[in-house]
Amino acid sequence: MCAAPQGPVSDNTTPPTSEKRGDRRRSIRRVLLVTELAALALLASGATAHADTVVFAIAGSVDEVLTNIRNWLMGILAGLATVFLTIGGVRRVFGGGDPGEQEKSKEAFKAAGIGYALAALAPLVVTVLKGIVGA
Repeated sequence: MCAAPQGPVSDNTTPPTSEKRGDRRRSIRRVLLVTELAALALLASGATAHADTVVFAIAGSVDEVLTNIRNWLMGILAGLATVFLTIGGVRRVFGGGDPGEQEKSKEAFKAAGIGYALAALAPLVVTVLKGIVGA
């Protein structure tokens, strides 16, 4: 009688890249699971840290409020413009000779320029608001 083979049998029908992809997917899933668990632990520990109400800033005048608005506006606009500048640079470098990617990088650079211009104009906007409010 013929005995059945013991253990896994390789039939060589699946290419070796398939196994590598499976291992890679499993390792990515493990990293994501560990990251999610760490984030969950941080959120759970922070929720019970303080029960007191914390006041971060108290504005003394309308002028101070408008100055804070200007600072936040400039920071957000400059940050977004930097993100678009980075995206445009990455598209330019990795786009190679593809005209579509080069055009998208130009659009990202234009958006970054507009963002920086608006950030530079934020003090002017606050000055106009001060004039309107009378501060």
